Amino acid sequence: MIEEVFKMSTGDKTAVEKLILEDDLNYIHMVFEKGKGLPLHYSNAVVHMTVIRGKLSITLGDEKTKVYEKGTLLKIPYDIKMNVRNEDEEVLELIVIKAPGAKHPVKYVR
Repeated sequence: MIEEVFKMSTGDKTAVEKLILEDDLNYIHMVFEKGKGLPLHYSNAVVHMTVIRGKLSITLGDEKTKVYEKGTLLKIPYDIKMNVRNEDEEVLELIVIKAPGAKHPVKYVR
């Protein structure tokens, strides 16, 4: 078989699946139930975030929280403080692509 095959969860339970972690690309599938999200952190690469379903509530830097619906693609620069949450009733599903891939672990905000 020439291709590599990666399986993603198809349910509604909160999950962060790091499917591909290579030097030139990170491909991450995320699902968040209401009230769930990522810890406050700084982006460790240029982040391309696609909302597959639900509504993304995201705070970048010192800006106010914005809400993005499914079908939206965001490009977030390197080293930006970010708060990613699902504040909506519907399950939030995201595809996150970091290209090039992250060069160091995420810095969390305490």
